[in-house]
Amino acid sequence: EELLRLSLFSTMAKPVSIEVYNPNGKYRVVSTKPMPGTRWINLLVDQGCRVEICHLKKTILSVEDIIDLIGDKCDGVIGQLTEDWGETLFSALSKAGGKAFSNMAVGYNNVDVEAANKYGIAVGNTPGVLTETTAELAASLSLAAARRIVEADEFMRGGLYEGWLPHLFVGNLLKGQTVGVIGAGRIGSAYARMMVEGFKMNLIYFDLYQSTRLEKFVTAYGQFLKANGEQPVTWKRASSMEEVLREADLISLHPVLDKTTYHLVNKERLAMMKKEAILVNCSRGPVIDEAALVEHLKENPMFRVGLDVFEEEPFMKPGLADTKNAIVVPHIASASKWTREGMATLAALNVLGRVKGYPIWHDPNRVDPFLNENASPPNASPSIVNSKALGLPVSKL
Repeated sequence: EELLRLSLFSTMAKPVSIEVYNPNGKYRVVSTKPMPGTRWINLLVDQGCRVEICHLKKTILSVEDIIDLIGDKCDGVIGQLTEDWGETLFSALSKAGGKAFSNMAVGYNNVDVEAANKYGIAVGNTPGVLTETTAELAASLSLAAARRIVEADEFMRGGLYEGWLPHLFVGNLLKGQTVGVIGAGRIGSAYARMMVEGFKMNLIYFDLYQSTRLEKFVTAYGQFLKANGEQPVTWKRASSMEEVLREADLISLHPVLDKTTYHLVNKERLAMMKKEAILVNCSRGPVIDEAALVEHLKENPMFRVGLDVFEEEPFMKPGLADTKNAIVVPHIASASKWTREGMATLAALNVLGRVKGYPIWHDPNRVDPFLNENASPPNASPSIVNSKALGLPVSKL
């Protein structure tokens, strides 16, 4: 592959390092960040795209930075959920002849979809590849909190271990306890199954919609255990979120973030939970009132929390970092190699599909055909969130 490195002197007053693949390609597609894997690049190049990847040493690009990248002619952009995609950027992309923007993410809180509609720009996202990976991180945080693994690791590295003691880092046994899931969509259900099947926990969940598949799974697993002379697992659909908070020993949050779920877990609701409960959040930071959580952690040393997301990322609320009963990781729920490479592929194909005028894939949650590395992907955009608003045709493939 032909590869160029350009230094563009722009309004940023410092050179932007840009990696270019297929410089003579017919369509110009820009990625605001380097993304994992090379398949996404190859798929774009094979279909006649010039691919430009920004290597600017800034974690989060500003609107001005991205306007510079878009330039005078740009067919599509692959961006990140840390960027502010609103009126200004969609106007600039439209002026440059752009047809598509895709987040390399499932969520699109950073995108003003109305503004995209106004300029006729398709907005892509990448569902279908994060489910198991995100659920596995929620399970990891659950176990790490239950067994106090991070505290114990620090203790060991600090040279404090002088021999086995009956009380040293005593945590919670999960088997036979109750796992509570708030939001039993794809990720919430996958997490519930892991905890029920892997650790024989009983399930209580709250969701506006009944999760029939999850209920059937737990029922069947309970029957299997009983047939083998073991204690069966049970499930219950709670009539309110408060019921889950009061009854569960381990609670994982999997709602979408909107006006109704902002500070869903606040001071009053934390007080409803068991004193030794474990709370896990891999959804979105503002679902928890983080300042109230810090106070609760200080007042209840046996209460534990595992967080992958924060209210004002990349910052933590004062005092959170000092609490021994909190495990904090930097938004890595989707960070498995397979998932991140898959997200890059789906984001690239969302943009490519619009640039080439392909239809929209019929089910954004069933994207396996796009991820098979030994075959060409379908000629479709995997997931465009505003396809109906733009009147885009759906693939019958």
